[in-house]
Amino acid sequence: MKKFIIVCILALSFASCKQEAKSTEETVETTEAKTANQNDGLTLLRGEFVYYSDAAVLQTPNQIYGVILNEKLDELNKQAEPFKKEATDFVMVEVRGKVQTKPEGEEGWENRVEIKDILKVSAVEKQVEVVKLGSKK
Repeated sequence: MKKFIIVCILALSFASCKQEAKSTEETVETTEAKTANQNDGLTLLRGEFVYYSDAAVLQTPNQIYGVILNEKLDELNKQAEPFKKEATDFVMVEVRGKVQTKPEGEEGWENRVEIKDILKVSAVEKQVEVVKLGSKK
């Protein structure tokens, strides 16, 4: 009986941790949206950016945006080049732009952003990813 109670308490504590993390993520998203909306109608976006083969994507912690091709995108790509080792590498950016939904019948990401201002460009912090191949004998 004691083991059952302990297991229930542990399960409840893990479940409450998941809910806390979710509410924190929602708070971050709400805060990002509030700080992003200014009088000029532009949204502040921070995230990983990649431009390759006539397609550009901006991935924030909560959303993925297709980037509309324009002069500012070309400028952003030129600023990002020194931080890339390969053409497909992501860079961290902070931009302001006009967020739109994609028109019906078109391919691509559901949300789009037209970049108006480039605030910051930096390298992505590298995470060590280890892939082990083989089998145990």
